[in-house]
Amino acid sequence: MSGTALLLIDLQNDYFPGGRMALEGSPAAVAKAAAALAAFRARGLPVLHVRHLSVRPGATFFLPGTEGAEIHASVAPRAGEPVVEKNFPNGFRGTDLKARLERAGVQHLVVAGMMTHLCVDASVRQANDHGYRVTLLADACATRAQKFGDETVPARHVHAAFLAALEGAYAKVVATDEFLKTLPEST
Repeated sequence: MSGTALLLIDLQNDYFPGGRMALEGSPAAVAKAAAALAAFRARGLPVLHVRHLSVRPGATFFLPGTEGAEIHASVAPRAGEPVVEKNFPNGFRGTDLKARLERAGVQHLVVAGMMTHLCVDASVRQANDHGYRVTLLADACATRAQKFGDETVPARHVHAAFLAALEGAYAKVVATDEFLKTLPEST
């Protein structure tokens, strides 16, 4: 799987219980992301972290300099693992993510992160548009319920709808354990 990298999107403290924007299922999702991270590290495969910093007026979470904006301890970057800071949902917009991937010779992105319906969706679509083959780890992502008019859409339905929309045209959507079975033991 030469040319394969793990992209961890917005696995930040504010998305966890006690945070300013807790997501449904975030502890289970980050556990799966941590398993993928351990596998990539063990095999010497590249890992990139994306961290959102909210700089727009009126932002209520991911505020620069707060604990909530820090990457969750279970997937914290190690020395040498780049952290791409972004200010928009799309991890490519206004960042050097694409340049970093090109320098590393990445052709296949394996993605985990939060929120499924926003930052993960935007980044996966852009990665595909840039020509990357994308694998999305379905159980290593989390989201929250959404309101549309008078209707509240449960988080599990939001998650499933966005995974269904990405499957095929934009990414191969699989469970983490299923994907890890295909990852070679060493590079």
